[in-house]
Amino acid sequence: MNFPPKIVENAIEEISKLPGIGKKTALRLVLHLLKQEQSSANELAEAIVHLREDVKYCSTCHIIAETTDCTCKTITRDLATVCVVQDTPDVMAIENTHQYKGLYHVLGGLISPIEGIGPEDLKIESLINRIKNSEPQIEEVILALNPTMEGDTTAFYMTKKLKELGVKVTTIARGIPMGGELEYADELTLGRSILTRTIYE
Repeated sequence: MNFPPKIVENAIEEISKLPGIGKKTALRLVLHLLKQEQSSANELAEAIVHLREDVKYCSTCHIIAETTDCTCKTITRDLATVCVVQDTPDVMAIENTHQYKGLYHVLGGLISPIEGIGPEDLKIESLINRIKNSEPQIEEVILALNPTMEGDTTAFYMTKKLKELGVKVTTIARGIPMGGELEYADELTLGRSILTRTIYE
């Protein structure tokens, strides 16, 4: 007798390909699905198929949407500001703060020579064309990129390109998190928080 059955093994193999899910978690999920009503499995399968078939990427801001022209041009947003992020989860994180009311632009990655990702592989040219043709004019670009070597490389490259357009380029502040203690902060974070200090109000 083969255990687990090949069909279960195949399901475990496929589910474990998802990020953050190992073989043990995949096994638990498979066993959970087997205990559910057939309709639950059908609904999950249908949702995944629709996800792949129906979700598009906005041709302007490159956020996942139901059409290739999402609501990024809505008048309820600040049309003069664009926040540049690496990927869609970053948009969700910023939106959850309820502090930003401008537009977004998803790069789809970061410049990484080691991984063979260059500027031409990202949506940088799309952003430049967007700024050139924007109406009303985009006045500020916020670079909200991860504080990594790849993020800094991408920010440096983009700053050079964007300043040629005469647009204001800013970056999100980096520093000590709320509730954090200085003695446990790494030197780079602490150093950046000193350099990017602001007026106390």
